[in-house]
Amino acid sequence: MSNTLTATGIEEAARRIDPVVRHTALEENQRLSALLGNRTLLKREDSQVCRSYKVRGAFNLIASLTDDERRRGVVCASAGNHGQGVAFACSRLGIRGRVFVPSTTPRQKRERIAALGGDVVELVVVGSTYDEASAAAQWESERDGAVYVHPFDDVRTIEGQGTVAREILRQADGPVDTLVVPVGGGGLISGIAVWMREHSPHTRLIGAEPAGAASMTAALKHGGPVALDRIDSFVDGAAVGKIGEHAFPVVADLVDEVVTVDEGAVCTEMLDLYQTDGIIAEPAGALASAAARQLLPDAAPGTTVCVVSGGNNDVSRYAEVEKRSLVHVGLRHYFLVTFPQQPGALRHFLDGVLDKGEDIVAFEYVKKNNRETGPALVGIELERPEDLDSLLRRMQDSPLSIERISPGSPLFSFLL
Repeated sequence: MSNTLTATGIEEAARRIDPVVRHTALEENQRLSALLGNRTLLKREDSQVCRSYKVRGAFNLIASLTDDERRRGVVCASAGNHGQGVAFACSRLGIRGRVFVPSTTPRQKRERIAALGGDVVELVVVGSTYDEASAAAQWESERDGAVYVHPFDDVRTIEGQGTVAREILRQADGPVDTLVVPVGGGGLISGIAVWMREHSPHTRLIGAEPAGAASMTAALKHGGPVALDRIDSFVDGAAVGKIGEHAFPVVADLVDEVVTVDEGAVCTEMLDLYQTDGIIAEPAGALASAAARQLLPDAAPGTTVCVVSGGNNDVSRYAEVEKRSLVHVGLRHYFLVTFPQQPGALRHFLDGVLDKGEDIVAFEYVKKNNRETGPALVGIELERPEDLDSLLRRMQDSPLSIERISPGSPLFSFLL
């Protein structure tokens, strides 16, 4: 096995996986084109086999194994999508496998792994982050000799994932001026970068990673992969605490820019993709187009392509998605209101503080031992973001003690 990532290797991977993967659509998105003022295309890997590009890398690696390695079986760790790709490949190739996922992996992804793998794949839930699941999977590999199928830090995986870029250039009816790619462990963007720099060197390459798990940004600042102290696992398909060793030098050398995207902005784009475009994207799948919107003032002319990397989203998550989006766009705010324990206090808040169009959407009243006062957590939704200043002035003029909970405060994390 070569440890050198090359465009030739990506070409070979394409031939290897071609019988099993879909050539997903590259289609113009009118909403994003209007927002960015250019022609914006979406590479629809959400409609891929297993509803994610991850199957490309997983199948390429497993199909490359020797007969002896196949007999030993495979093991992997995944936030969900890579595990589905491994399960699919094991089932198609008749190889036994074990897939380790963290407890934060959405139920929908766990059920799909089990369904795709059938009798040949065992699902193991361990830890609360991808990195904890990965440590357990690698220990298992060392213990019994199963081949560890890395989701992003193996040349064979990266070359399989890099076939996305090969398809994009074959499908595009003209030059691709900007290509925005989601970043988790760095496998997809490093494979894409190698192909694009050889076949479309003028293309501006932008990586997009979640602000709560910005491991590539940290690595670029540090000069190499470095483990984050903590991560926000909401964008589960890209919530990686340490970037891949193979990916880092490629990204540092070949990618023009890596940006971080607030999780709330990802949620807003998820909702727009669903409600306007009819596209079910998981959080990581909305990263690239959310980043493109974030770069609006610097949007390049010509053609922009955003990779929709996956569509494995559990419908039960949409309540949280909507809440995060409302906070991000400035329509929902939270406050701690201390009400005197006397008649009329709540009525004063409703009549004297709130105005027309300002709705209470959350209210949790907690009595303290002190009989004189009692705090309440109050969530308020506005009609327009600019109405906040008026609300804050009325709160300041009120005799009630009212404290705004800032989105950046530790307490705020308990509300989402």
